[in-house]
Amino acid sequence: MSDPVIAELRRVLPSERTLEDPDILDSYSHDEAEWAPHSRPLAVVRPGNAQEIQQIVRACLTHRTPIVPRGAGTGLSGGANAVEGAVVLSTERMTAIKEIDNTEQLAVVEPGVVNDHLRSACAEHGLWYPPDPASAPWSTIGGNVATNAGGLCCVKYGVTRDYVLGMQVVTGTGELVRLGRRTAKGVAGYDLAGLMVGSEGTLGIITEVTVRLRPTRPPERTIAGYFDSLADAGHAVAAIGAAGLIPSALELIDRHTLLAVDAWKKMGLSDDANVVLLARTDVPGAEGEQEAATISACFTESGASWAAISSDSQEAEALFAARRLAYPALERLGPVLTEDVCVPRACVPEMLTRIERIGQQHDITIANVAHAGDGNLHPLLIVPADDAPARRRAQRAFEEILDAAMDLGGTVTGEHGVGLLKRHGLTRELTEPVLAMHAAVKNALDPHGILNPGKVIAPCAP
Repeated sequence: MSDPVIAELRRVLPSERTLEDPDILDSYSHDEAEWAPHSRPLAVVRPGNAQEIQQIVRACLTHRTPIVPRGAGTGLSGGANAVEGAVVLSTERMTAIKEIDNTEQLAVVEPGVVNDHLRSACAEHGLWYPPDPASAPWSTIGGNVATNAGGLCCVKYGVTRDYVLGMQVVTGTGELVRLGRRTAKGVAGYDLAGLMVGSEGTLGIITEVTVRLRPTRPPERTIAGYFDSLADAGHAVAAIGAAGLIPSALELIDRHTLLAVDAWKKMGLSDDANVVLLARTDVPGAEGEQEAATISACFTESGASWAAISSDSQEAEALFAARRLAYPALERLGPVLTEDVCVPRACVPEMLTRIERIGQQHDITIANVAHAGDGNLHPLLIVPADDAPARRRAQRAFEEILDAAMDLGGTVTGEHGVGLLKRHGLTRELTEPVLAMHAAVKNALDPHGILNPGKVIAPCAP
C-alpha cells in the first residue's frame, strides 16, 4: 500500500514526476560528501515548474513529510542528503534560461540550469556570469545559490550572493513568493532574497533566480609559479595581497594533487614542482602586463623555484584544467573528506603550515587545493577504503583543521555550506544568541520544520 503522501503526490502531479524504484531512490539519497550520513528517501519527485513545487510542498506539509531539495548532487557537505521518510525534490527538469537582458545585464533562470550552460548562453550576448565553482560543468544555479558558491573568479569578482538580484521561492508554509528585484538598486524592506542565498534549502525552495551579469571581460594572462613547500607558496599569496593586487584568479595545487591528476590524466605536472600557484590577471594593456610581472616577482621573491608568465594559451588552460580535476582525481585514491575553511589572506601561510602539521600528527594524507587569493582552502583528507582506524584519525584531523581556521580568525566554510559535516563547527563559530537568531528565522519561514531538516542548524520543534 502506497504511503499517503505518495498517493497525494501522484494525485496532484503528472504520474512520471514521482519515482519509487529502490535503485533510483538510492541514487538520489546523497550528494558527493563521502562521509555524511544519509537514508533512502520515501520518494523522489522531479517537478517541471514552480506550481508543481508548490503542490509538492503543500502535500508534504499536510502529512508533515520532510522535503530535501536537490540540484545536481555535486555538494560536498551533505546538504542534499536524504533523511528518514523524506521526499527528495530534484530540480533537474527545470532547466530553462527564461531571459537574458542585455540592457539591464541580467538573466532569469530556473534552478536546474547548469552553471556552465548559463555562462555559455551569456557569452553569446557579450555578457558574463562570474561565479565559477570547480563543479561549474555539472552544478546548477539553484544549488550554487543554496550554498552561496564561489569559485576561481571570486577573489576579484565575488561569490554567488553578489550576483543574485531576486528569486521566486516556495516557503515552508506552501506560499509561492517573489523576493528581491530586477533593478540595479532597491532597499524596500529586508533583503529576503539575500537571506535565501546560502540557506541550503532550509528556508524555502528556489523555483527561479534572477542574476546580475557583467560585460565579457578581456582575455586573461596566466602566471605560474613552482614552489618547494606549502609555506613558501602561502608567503607568495600574502605578498600579492600586500602589494595591493587583486588577480582574477589565484589557485594553489599541492604535490599530492598533482600526482593524482598525473596518474589519471598523464599531464606530467608533478615532474617539476611540489606546489603550484596559478594566477591570472584580466587587466588589459600595459597595466595588465605590469600586474602580471609584479605577481611573477612576488612568486620569485617568496621562494619560487620557477615562475613565468605563460605565452601559450593551451598550456595555461591545461594548468587550470588540472585544478578543476583535483577532486575527482583524488577520489580515485580512496574515500575523501573535504574541508572548506577560509582564513584572512595574511594567515594563509600559517594555515597551510598547520594543516600539514595536523596531517603528520594523525598520520593522514592531506592533499591541498585552494582558492588561495581569498584564503579559501580545501584540504582533502584521504584514507584507504575500509580502514576504520584511519577514518577516525581523519575525522579528528578534520575537526582540528576547523579549530585552526577559527583560531586564525577564519570560518568553518567558505563556499561548500554547513550541511551535515560542519554543524559542530558552526556551533563553535557562532555564539548562542546568534544561533538563536538563526533558529528564529527558520521557525518563522518553516514553522513545521519540513524543509531540509537536520541541516545547518538544529531542526525546529514540530
